[in-house]
Amino acid sequence: MIVADQLRPLLDQSVSIVFYDLTTVRIHGEGTVDGDVRAFGLSKETGGIARQFVLGVIQTAEGLPIAHEVHAGNIGEVATLLPAIEKAIGRYQIDQVVLVADRGLLSLDNLAAVEATKTASGKPVNYILAVPARRYTDFGERVAAMRFAEGIGESTWEGRRLIVADDPDRAAAQAAKRRALIEDIEAEGERMAQRLDAADAGTSLRGRRSTDRRAYVRFCEQVKKAGLSRILKADLHADRFSFDRDEAALAQAEQLDGKLLLVTNTDLSAGEVIARYKALADIERGFRVLKSDIEIAPVHHRLPERIRAHALICFLALVIHRVMRYKLKAAGHPLSPNAALTLLRQIQQQRVQIDGTPVTGIGRLQPQQIELFEALKLPTPSTQPAL
Repeated sequence: MIVADQLRPLLDQSVSIVFYDLTTVRIHGEGTVDGDVRAFGLSKETGGIARQFVLGVIQTAEGLPIAHEVHAGNIGEVATLLPAIEKAIGRYQIDQVVLVADRGLLSLDNLAAVEATKTASGKPVNYILAVPARRYTDFGERVAAMRFAEGIGESTWEGRRLIVADDPDRAAAQAAKRRALIEDIEAEGERMAQRLDAADAGTSLRGRRSTDRRAYVRFCEQVKKAGLSRILKADLHADRFSFDRDEAALAQAEQLDGKLLLVTNTDLSAGEVIARYKALADIERGFRVLKSDIEIAPVHHRLPERIRAHALICFLALVIHRVMRYKLKAAGHPLSPNAALTLLRQIQQQRVQIDGTPVTGIGRLQPQQIELFEALKLPTPSTQPAL
């Protein structure tokens, strides 16, 4: 009931800003079952391939999760966005929606589908979506031609409004890190080339004898792992192992360093658009709560209905965690939900028998614990023994 009471005032607003994001949840077990949601996919925790399921969450701008969905572990992020939003609109009869989502959820086809979606009152869905700029080769030139005022620029992309935030310090750090990585890989490439030249000259070398083909494969693996395939290129068709640096591609990559690109159909100011998007990070904090404090993973269930039940219980725990955060903030209480729960865990219940009669009671409450119950508007537990 506390969740329902908290949801109602937040969802009865004329404009509802909702955030959407996905995370992956580790799961154990072998074999398959009908409708199995356990699948091998790219884990957001490790970056490798793992058996998992995907959890999508919709959250209000106030930080309250209102819906979740369990997907198969190998589903693409883009495919989950539209069904989730349509379901939330239908369930809560939201009048106006501003959808905020990360760059992994944007594609031109998906964007057109979002624009065609209507709210319960027939209004179009507004959106603020991050652009995966490095997927599109023209964004470097587009950003280079923009004018920035106080770190914010505005243009158009595919007939849509484009907002760009520029952070020079972050750009410098990204460029320096990339150039250092390039120099390390090039130095390793030079060492491989020198070993090949020495072997060709008849010099005896320790270890497995290398070949130009083997050096090419090894070099390409390093470049791919570093995400520099557009910048460092080895020549497969050359007689001898060789590589070069594409300076134009490097310059284009550096043009996007420190840039946050957002596409939107709202009439919010550019600063408000950026602020709304940055608030999306609160969902990531919720995912960390799910995985650390609530311990949603690893999951040991195998049947889809049990996996969904496990996810639902954990989601409800997250909602209660967020309601606690909301109430503490509204009361001006300094503690975070985690600190509040730590304080509440110190309350002890005693159970004894007196002349064969069981007696239970709560230990003396600390003043901070009493203040916490008052801030949460919850009844203070009685410290009188119950016979």
